[in-house]
Amino acid sequence: MSQKEGLKVARLLMVLSSVSPLFVLWAIRGTALVPDTYFLTFCAVMVIAPNAFLWLRIATAKKNHETRELVVGSAEDHREHLLVYLFAMLLPFYADTLATYRSLAATLAALGFVVFLFWHLNLHYMNILFALFGYRVFTLYPGADADQHSGRLNYVLITPRVAVASGDRITAYRISDTVYFETHA
Repeated sequence: MSQKEGLKVARLLMVLSSVSPLFVLWAIRGTALVPDTYFLTFCAVMVIAPNAFLWLRIATAKKNHETRELVVGSAEDHREHLLVYLFAMLLPFYADTLATYRSLAATLAALGFVVFLFWHLNLHYMNILFALFGYRVFTLYPGADADQHSGRLNYVLITPRVAVASGDRITAYRISDTVYFETHA
């Protein structure tokens, strides 16, 4: 997706919500470097705040009727992206013991790199909670008849649908400039 994406703070918080399972794992594992009171509070904030924002953003889009009709030229299912996300991001970070300040700093720096890449590459739609609630993620490509003024942009659709067909017309809520959320198919 080459278009300029707005809602920068929203996208950043959505990225943080996508890495929130890591903080659940860290809270369970703990570290001797930081007292549990501080560490567990930090982990809880990193899980609750971004996910609350995500659900608040969806609720706001619904309340304000921020919808758009998306016309599907073709669609690509992103189930494999969730597996890549889980294995490439969560497992390596979980494997680190956080036993020394140096390993903690290296892990936080690596997490910063991942957050930046997710944000920069518009992967802010990757969230395990969507999968837990039965939603799927599709990239929608415009049809061949779309001109540059009607939207030759690709969009990400988070939907309970199991498939999206060419020619479908889908009304969905705008979560960010390129991410849309369909509550029922």
